[in-house]
Amino acid sequence: MNWSLLFVIVIVLLLLRVFWLHVKANSAKTASFQRLAPKDKMAVLKECLLNNPTQGNIDNLKEFCDSQNLEFDAEGYRPFIKKQLELAVRRANYVECDALYVEECKFIDKLAPMEFAEASKSRSEGDSKGYIAHSLEGISRLYSDNAILNALEALKPDYAKAEKLQTSYQELADACNQSAADEKSLEELRKKRDAWVEDLLSIEY
Repeated sequence: MNWSLLFVIVIVLLLLRVFWLHVKANSAKTASFQRLAPKDKMAVLKECLLNNPTQGNIDNLKEFCDSQNLEFDAEGYRPFIKKQLELAVRRANYVECDALYVEECKFIDKLAPMEFAEASKSRSEGDSKGYIAHSLEGISRLYSDNAILNALEALKPDYAKAEKLQTSYQELADACNQSAADEKSLEELRKKRDAWVEDLLSIEY
């Protein structure tokens, strides 16, 4: 079982959020959404798009990115919607749906969480603690395995714990690949991933 797909299955089946998003936003026009910081708005919009790939959610993310002078390839994401519809119509098997979601995660991770820009700013200002903290926050908002592992790899020279986090994440991904998809197994994996995220955000200077 692919870890990225499991992440969504856990959310859907158990109605839980792994990341600290305080708003359930189905629309970018809600008052609660507008009160969020830009980096949190991006996280909500990306999650909405991944969980519900519609033209409206693409447009919302594109509008936000334009307002922040960020590049987002909205046209490049549209084929995923078409593919989703094709799979739904013919009731595609698990393997095909899994493969599509993995590609969607890779694509959405090209739009880097804004925490990484904050990390770069802190680093340029000589604030090593800020650099590490913002980098870890950014990693918590990535979706694809490679993006997470690569970000931890880049952090290794400045943060000793990054190697431990990289190893434990790989072990978690391996456990996911070997897991069954029943509710009990998913609950156990959810607890393990919650523990990993908590460890990720528990900074050790």
